[in-house]
Amino acid sequence: MSTAPQTQTAPALRFAASVLRPLLNVVVTMAAVIVLWIVFLQVYDLDPLVAKSPVDIFHYLFTGADAGAHRSLVSSGLGRTLLDAGFGFVAGLAAAVGVAVVFVLLRSVEQALLPMAVVVRSVPLVAMTPLITLVFGRGLMATTVISGLIVFFPALVTMTFGLRSASRQAADLCRAYGAGGWTIARKVMLPSAVPAFFASARVGVPGALIGAMLAEWLSTGQGLGYAMLKDSSTFDYDHLWASVAVLTAVSALAYNVIAAIETVALARFAPNIRPGA
Repeated sequence: MSTAPQTQTAPALRFAASVLRPLLNVVVTMAAVIVLWIVFLQVYDLDPLVAKSPVDIFHYLFTGADAGAHRSLVSSGLGRTLLDAGFGFVAGLAAAVGVAVVFVLLRSVEQALLPMAVVVRSVPLVAMTPLITLVFGRGLMATTVISGLIVFFPALVTMTFGLRSASRQAADLCRAYGAGGWTIARKVMLPSAVPAFFASARVGVPGALIGAMLAEWLSTGQGLGYAMLKDSSTFDYDHLWASVAVLTAVSALAYNVIAAIETVALARFAPNIRPGA
């Protein structure tokens, strides 16, 4: 009598565990970062006035006399950086998906544009930033372009491979029923590329944050990127290390949240594919 309920609850428990596992990874990742942080400070015997320990940062953000003001200062810069990175992440990922579909369907376009993309990617963003700033200004558009470029190129390669990995038999069946290239891309290629999409998204999260901070450092003068640049010249190393720690935690959290969403999406659209495969 108890076999049926157990049979029904077992898949639910496995699904819950697969969703919670990426979030547990955040704790493990941050614990590993803290251990490496402490080991690094001990091995190189750095000056404590410059190199701050995890205990120093915890005191700076939570237990110190001005901890509330410090948290407010870090969170205000973080909010701007997350906004910049978010727009760049979405724009870069969306552009990569669109261009990858065009490349797969139109080989002539790929042959014409891919060399240009390689040339653009080979130019350091630090060198491109003044030109991007000149064209797009010093506001949100510039940070979106700079951050989006970092996300775009790895995502383009991954998505192109994912789209081309679609089942040829399924594509041929659609053609037999008169489907065109765009219909095949929508019905066959894009569902097959769901794992590639989430792989691109996971890789793109830290890239978007790096791009946003680079844009803030060289272009906009806002956010944690610019604040960290000022910290090095004003010797505010507590804020500098606290900003690095918070950004690391946010990056790890965002990466694993996307992994959890990937688990749900694959269970819905590609149940035979393991997350992260």
